[in-house]
Amino acid sequence: MKRTSANVTLKTVAEAAGVHISTVSRALRRVAADPGSAAESDLRLSRLAQELGYVPNPNAASLTTKKSTAFGVLVPHLTDIVLSAMYDAIEDTANRAGYETFVANTHDDAARQRRRIDLLLGRNVDGLIFGDARLDSANLDELARRGVAFVLVSRRYPGALSATCDDRLGGRLVGEHLARLGHTRVGIISGPRWASTGIDRLEGCIAALDEAGIDVPAPYVREEGFDPAAGRRGAEALLSLPEPPTAIFAANDFSAIGVLGVLRERSLQPGRDIAVVGYNDISICSELTVPLTTVHSPHREIGVHAAEMLLAVTHGLPASSVALTPRLVVRQSTVPA
Repeated sequence: MKRTSANVTLKTVAEAAGVHISTVSRALRRVAADPGSAAESDLRLSRLAQELGYVPNPNAASLTTKKSTAFGVLVPHLTDIVLSAMYDAIEDTANRAGYETFVANTHDDAARQRRRIDLLLGRNVDGLIFGDARLDSANLDELARRGVAFVLVSRRYPGALSATCDDRLGGRLVGEHLARLGHTRVGIISGPRWASTGIDRLEGCIAALDEAGIDVPAPYVREEGFDPAAGRRGAEALLSLPEPPTAIFAANDFSAIGVLGVLRERSLQPGRDIAVVGYNDISICSELTVPLTTVHSPHREIGVHAAEMLLAVTHGLPASSVALTPRLVVRQSTVPA
């Protein structure tokens, strides 16, 4: 009878090679993790398995070992360029260590996040990476009590391991820049207070301005969100104040693009009539009609750190949080050419 992939098992490969099943299993895992440095004996077994048509069954393995050699990654939206870059780095780092990754969108909704957590844990993932941590949700506390391995990427949460950008420092860089340019009325469009990124960038900017003797009254702070619509809402509100700001810091590049749209409609020139600063330094920032001053965040490096951190945790190795250093990229939206 001709063999098919459905009836070719590890036992089939082991019998053909004249070795124990465990020998084949270990060899295939080593080749999958790093084929470039695998021993010749492992490569021979891998080639034999391919010739026989053996296809690994991860579901069967996870049922036996309660391990899947896979990580679950939860993000608000995969359409977010920043998180997509982080996820790409997470996936690449995990793959090189022999792990697969599964991603789930939560739309920054705590109840949906809870359902996605249950779905991924039901598939026996070895750990979780959260790009959607909310400061107002108890989901992460519950996972910690249950002993589930997890780390955070992009956002922080009290007591949880995280790989982030130093967003408070990033906010300070913006405040210092605007103070040096002589702006005394600064508007800030931040994200929701349950997202650490919005809070840290806001507080860092206000702290730097305060040190320069510049007050930011409550009406000049708009907690709107991180997309162009949020930037539009914030800009319209700020420009409607009796004394509009001479500079606007949007705590996300997409939000800053929404601000630029409002300025265009009002025939205001960024950098000449009003300064605009974003955050993250996505690739489009330098290509806009008026290139956007923004804070550069090392997206891929953050993703790599998050994956390496979870690998360490799942193997019982020590790990600690990291906050990578941002840098200000000055362009024409604050300083005209």
